[in-house]
Amino acid sequence: MRQLQGMDSSFVAMESPNSPMHIGNLLIYNPETAPGGFVRFKDILAFIESRMQLSKTIRQRLVRVPFDLDYPYWVEDPNFDLEYHVRHVALPKPGDWRQLCIQTARIHARPMDLTRPPWEFTIVEGLENVRGYPKGCFAMVTKVHHAAIDGMSGIDLMEALHTITPNTAPPNAPDEWQPEKIPGPVELLGKSYVNGIINPFRQAQVAAQSIPGVASAIKGLVTRDFKLTSDLVPPRTRFNRTISAHRVVDGRTFPLKDIKAIRALLPEAKVNDVALSIVGGALNKYLTAKDDLPKSTMTAMAPISVRSGEEKGDMGNQVSAMIAPLGSHLADPVERLEYVFSQTKNSKAMTNAIGARTMTEVSKVNPLLYMALGAQLFSRVSVAHRMAMPFNTVVTNVPGPPVPIYSSGAKMEAMALSLICLSDGLGLAHVVQSYCDDAYISFTACRDIMPDPEFYSECLQESFDDLLAAAKALDGKTAKAAPAKATHAKTTPAKPAPKKRATSKPAAKSAATPRKTASPRKRVGSSAKRKPARGSAKKIAESITEETK
Repeated sequence: MRQLQGMDSSFVAMESPNSPMHIGNLLIYNPETAPGGFVRFKDILAFIESRMQLSKTIRQRLVRVPFDLDYPYWVEDPNFDLEYHVRHVALPKPGDWRQLCIQTARIHARPMDLTRPPWEFTIVEGLENVRGYPKGCFAMVTKVHHAAIDGMSGIDLMEALHTITPNTAPPNAPDEWQPEKIPGPVELLGKSYVNGIINPFRQAQVAAQSIPGVASAIKGLVTRDFKLTSDLVPPRTRFNRTISAHRVVDGRTFPLKDIKAIRALLPEAKVNDVALSIVGGALNKYLTAKDDLPKSTMTAMAPISVRSGEEKGDMGNQVSAMIAPLGSHLADPVERLEYVFSQTKNSKAMTNAIGARTMTEVSKVNPLLYMALGAQLFSRVSVAHRMAMPFNTVVTNVPGPPVPIYSSGAKMEAMALSLICLSDGLGLAHVVQSYCDDAYISFTACRDIMPDPEFYSECLQESFDDLLAAAKALDGKTAKAAPAKATHAKTTPAKPAPKKRATSKPAAKSAATPRKTASPRKRVGSSAKRKPARGSAKKIAESITEETK
């Protein structure tokens, strides 16, 4: 039995019928690599069962303290039933991308039973007309409660679900898992009494540890290492009000090489800056079409992992956050990227001064009773309608495996969508995920707030196209200027410039082309020729480069 931390407990406290606190993915697999070229549902069950020992999350359930007087506990579930957690559905005909998104949103919107281990996997068949993927593919919609994992601590689940070759043998070590007795109310209240005595000392210790961070922040303001600006104050938008229980999901796929090409517009920028600029441009286009664009920039909460190397496989959340202005008020893509870079640089300096780890440690000693009452008050009194939110949306960057991985022998074709939880005041959230040579920008939204997710998906594509066209135009100008320099060294002028200039025309054309709702840029089988990397799936997941930050 192990007690949750403060941040993990906050997700339990915030759970409501309209705001289930789980995250997940829509993963698409091609069974051609599996034995016999197909995968049955019973094969998936057997595969997961053979690898459950690799995950701490799979067989643990939550036990809450009466009246939420203390943080809940993780207990090895004595009534664990694998077939309850792994489900099986099929899309109706024609089985296209829109139907897959609708089914995924419905699955994601349903709360989980927190008296069982808080996860569900739903196998979805019938993907016969999802553009960009071969017939016969199937999908897996994953749901895991946010109290159990954050974006980086799901590595053990990825290892339990995947291998790095299609025919990797099950683990040799015996499964030594043992169920635990569910503690009764008296035992839990006794533990909470002891913790109530100890907790003030923990709070004092954390307060003392935070003093250097506060001093560093004050010094940074005085020396102007960073500054507090009005750009950090979010405007009120349609996304920041009370949400319903209904969800919509969608997203776009972009080649990583194009994301890195966009970085050439501002060499110091990171992939995360490009992603924030794409989201800012999409919001600009979407809200302009609705005649609802705020005059000031919208902001995003950008989570920052503070997980150390020793904590890679631990359950729970080790995360802080910074506020990132999105430049949504700027229509010009280059200006917006420059603006986002300068603002994130300022926010990073502020977060570093305080100490992201310090902010995480403070959350671990917050009394759960106050968090639970606060969450209930926020929801029941519709506070989201009455007060300004500290940010307009969420943009979280979660690096994925850089090489192909397999589940039940089937090759994962795409991490097509990443799913995230919403709450009152937060009706739209984004996830940036990478896998092999592609980057995926997905969003989850309240259906009542965003009834047209296809249009917002098109806005994401157009925002990306604008940035890519600007990068190609810059590349064309650079290539055109290069021969002029060579002329001084050689009397014979070079002639590659006209060819380079011609490549900028298709870029401009593509920006005006109607967007497809499916992942049109998916290159089927593009990674099939890669040699499987050696090592475990866990090592693969941990090997993400600095480029993805």
